[in-house]
Amino acid sequence: MFEIHIGNTPCQLEPRDYRTLAERTDGYSGSDISVVVRDALMQPVRKVINATHFRQVEVENSESGLFQSKWTPCSPGAQGAKEMTWSDIGTDELLEPPLKLTDFLKSLESTRPTVTEADIQKHEDWTKASGMFFFYFSGCSLCSLFE
Repeated sequence: MFEIHIGNTPCQLEPRDYRTLAERTDGYSGSDISVVVRDALMQPVRKVINATHFRQVEVENSESGLFQSKWTPCSPGAQGAKEMTWSDIGTDELLEPPLKLTDFLKSLESTRPTVTEADIQKHEDWTKASGMFFFYFSGCSLCSLFE
């Protein structure tokens, strides 16, 4: 579900990170996971908006293959840190931080599951009852006359 909602958004999640997220989202519906992903996608934006210091990094332009300098948020003590705000940087000069597992974990802190144990039990009971109903009638000799 996380991979589906992230889509082609660049991120640094590895298969083990997706497993971690799955383990921490017991009781979350597909809709709940969608909310978590949307919030996590905003975490890098919040880092940019709240940053007080930025540093320059060299990144490769995917189209030209040439390297260019971009500004990315950093801590005040980071090497090359310069005190500035995101509004001091041109749009084409800004490099948003990559999406990481920590962004999702932070989003999980504020998003609770909407599926309860009682909901899961109702679903399991219905599945058992429906499955038994189908099994019973599929083995019925009278029903085989209509197949």
